[in-house]
Amino acid sequence: MRLVKANLRDIPEMLHLVAEEVKSGVILDRDAEEIATNIRSYVLAKEGEQLVGYTALHVHSPRLAEIRSLIVNEAFRGRSVGKEMVLFALDEARALGLEEILVLTYVPQFFLKMGFEEIAKESIPEQKIWADCIKCIHFPVCNEVSLMYRINTEG
Repeated sequence: MRLVKANLRDIPEMLHLVAEEVKSGVILDRDAEEIATNIRSYVLAKEGEQLVGYTALHVHSPRLAEIRSLIVNEAFRGRSVGKEMVLFALDEARALGLEEILVLTYVPQFFLKMGFEEIAKESIPEQKIWADCIKCIHFPVCNEVSLMYRINTEG
């Protein structure tokens, strides 16, 4: 498996991979135009030429980013694909000088094992709620867990 930055030609395959999770409301629907606008945020996991997963590191402010749209093909789950993509995103966040990484998830244990800490939903930045959450089929009754990863910026 290798991790590569996404390009615009990857969008149809990305949309296909996530379609069932979008239908069930596990992942927020993002259309081709929104993905294209944010294409530099995405990292893909590939086995040969097959797309097996992807995620995005979406920057909200000079301090805060969010890991979002994390998806792994069912046939590849349990092989550390998701973990490798999250570690890649955290390294990218460090390189950008970010301090905090937010995640909203239905699988908090995965992120807790990686050093994320649960936070109150009330502490989520307002721009996140109005830019993304309002488009969710579960809004305003959300049962996702919010977690934060704090990057050590000292020394």
